[in-house]
Amino acid sequence: MTRAVLAALLALAAPAGADPQAPPAKPTPAPLATRVPAPAAAPTASPAPAAPEYRVGAGDVLEVVVLGNDDLSRTPTVQTGGTVTLPLLGEVAVLGLTVPEIKTKLTELLGRDYLVRPQVEVTVKDYQSQFVTVLGEVASPGRKPLRGRTRLVDVLVDAGGFGPRASGEVTVTRMDGAFEDGTRTRTLRFAAGSLTPDAQAGLETSLRHGDIVSASPKYYVTVEGEVNRPGRFPLESDLTVSGAVSLAGGLTRFGSQGLKLRRLDVATGRTTIIEVDLKDVRNGKQPDPRLLPNDVVMVSRKLI
Repeated sequence: MTRAVLAALLALAAPAGADPQAPPAKPTPAPLATRVPAPAAAPTASPAPAAPEYRVGAGDVLEVVVLGNDDLSRTPTVQTGGTVTLPLLGEVAVLGLTVPEIKTKLTELLGRDYLVRPQVEVTVKDYQSQFVTVLGEVASPGRKPLRGRTRLVDVLVDAGGFGPRASGEVTVTRMDGAFEDGTRTRTLRFAAGSLTPDAQAGLETSLRHGDIVSASPKYYVTVEGEVNRPGRFPLESDLTVSGAVSLAGGLTRFGSQGLKLRRLDVATGRTTIIEVDLKDVRNGKQPDPRLLPNDVVMVSRKLI
């Protein structure tokens, strides 16, 4: 089920994988998520922790059915004070209780003074008390209600899936509390056409009230000059200067091993030029710089 849903979500983002302004290119290397093999001792990711039981809040609409006593059944809304009003019982505090807890409470109250072995059914008819916010490259961003045990995949589906400019990278920010590992931010990457164990576990991430889900846009880098396929290319999280040159089909016969990386600091407007020697990179004498959005790799013609 989750695998089919992910395929549908990623299908919307598939057109963003290539720049329409770039020249035709040969197939590019697979994203990092599909290149790294799973460890032999742990071929599958650990299952995501079970989502916590939904706790009722102000604004939620409950469906309370007392079997055999239709006159006692109601569809009350949880008031700002955390109570619902029911026949015979009057105001009953339900704020912060789970549905099973509410069912038990109402059964005990009715059985104590009014009915013999009452049978009560309780459901949440309309979820209106807890929300998450979905931002970025999805079809329908905005505030989305939590419906019971809500997972990341549920909210992405509710938001209509990824938009055409989505990169497949999703960040979940926890505004109240933290995740199981103590962090407040979790970044996940979903590669089109594949579902790794880690990606599947990520989709099962349980959400809570106040979480912010951000779908990042796809960024590009430019490779120009003496390469076989100059143009713009999608920026993957691990793309380096040498990797970008490979995406561009490698150097031409006249291409120089000495490259320049032009980087613009958007905050200051300052442009920085970083010199990179591909030969030194291959020999381990110089690091292979990781690229940032909108970087430009310039390959000059070598001197003959």
